[in-house]
Amino acid sequence: MQPLWGTRNSNNLRIALDSLVANRLRSFLTALGIIFGVGAVIAMLAIGRGAKEEIMNQMKLVGVNNIVIKPVTEKKEEEEKEGTEEKKAGGQEKKAKFSKGLSLADAHSILKMVPTVEAISAEMILEQDVIYQSKSKKLKTVGVEPSFFSLSNIGLAEGRMFNEQQLATGDGVCIIGAGVKRKFFLSEDPIGKDIKCGQQWLRVIGVTDEKLISSATKENLGIRDYNMDVYIPIQTALVRYRNPAFKISQNRWGGDDSPEPTHQLDQLIVKVRDPELLTESAGIINRMLKRRHSEVEDFEVSIPEQLLKQQQKTKDVFNIVLSAIAGISLLVGGIGIMNIMLASVLERTKEIGIRMALGAQKSDIVMQFLFEAVLISLCGGIIGILLGVAGAYFVDKVADIKTIISAISILLSFVLASSVGLIFGISPARKAANQNPIECLRHA
Repeated sequence: MQPLWGTRNSNNLRIALDSLVANRLRSFLTALGIIFGVGAVIAMLAIGRGAKEEIMNQMKLVGVNNIVIKPVTEKKEEEEKEGTEEKKAGGQEKKAKFSKGLSLADAHSILKMVPTVEAISAEMILEQDVIYQSKSKKLKTVGVEPSFFSLSNIGLAEGRMFNEQQLATGDGVCIIGAGVKRKFFLSEDPIGKDIKCGQQWLRVIGVTDEKLISSATKENLGIRDYNMDVYIPIQTALVRYRNPAFKISQNRWGGDDSPEPTHQLDQLIVKVRDPELLTESAGIINRMLKRRHSEVEDFEVSIPEQLLKQQQKTKDVFNIVLSAIAGISLLVGGIGIMNIMLASVLERTKEIGIRMALGAQKSDIVMQFLFEAVLISLCGGIIGILLGVAGAYFVDKVADIKTIISAISILLSFVLASSVGLIFGISPARKAANQNPIECLRHA
């Protein structure tokens, strides 16, 4: 029984190698299509994989099934301006509608009245100087409820969460971010220490886990660096710092005919039980808040997850288009291999005739030309892999686009390169094997 890989195939491989080495420039030019095709495939797969992971990380940051409500003052100012212009044009005075702005009462009402809501977290952001001993830095002190940490996927690395008494009475306690700990407590335990935030002294009772957030992600999502925040109970923020509701009350009942709108909260995060109900819940919340705010749309309701999914879909379409272009490049490379091999068959008619006259079988001729085609593809594939890896690394470092190169993409490139050489090398190999030896020797 003849072995699967015998001496004849070894000789055919050696002859194919000798032929490629003898025509190095032509072999390299033939492989260019494969080189660029494989390189493009690896680079596109790396960019697509990196984009997908970045989107998933962003989804973890904004939370799953979350709706974000933010106050908007620009719309209110435009509406008031339009109202003033209409009043001037009509000659009749029309009293502007009053809205107290986004408040803690809105949060409690949403949680109570909307059945699809699982949890809600109110945020109040204060930017002020944080001081500990001789160190000082302007940071954000954020008034939150305990649900904020679970909705934002932020865990505690040290210490404990706010208790019921601290939440109800507005005690002077805080939980600091991991970056704040590095800034102020590099060589000591922060738990139990007092820091000064603005005009108030707060006792540190916990430290959050480190959250790695790229600058591109922060810019894309419009979020702050959670690691550099000081978190306090929202009642503490209202009692010890500022409560805009008092200013609203004074403006409204103190004889001011055009009260200044002041939002009590800077953000509301609403978690919905079922992702299928996100859009419907957002619509209900929007209508509910408009009624509570006297039909004044001084807030904005958005669904970050849907925005990110749409962004992912756009990137997927972009990657598919680029991958298709890479596939076309491979196809063109394969056609180039076939054309060169067909031309090579015509040029090497004498060589084929001599081999057949010396006893070479048709299978030997077929294997020789198939080996040449596959070797060109494989060499082009290897160079293409190196080019693709270098390209992905360049894009990551220079263009600041995250790329992830996987072993599957490299394996796929090898398979593609081998397949292209095998498929497009069959026709020239069969044509060479079907040559008439006598006719071939006449070319001598």
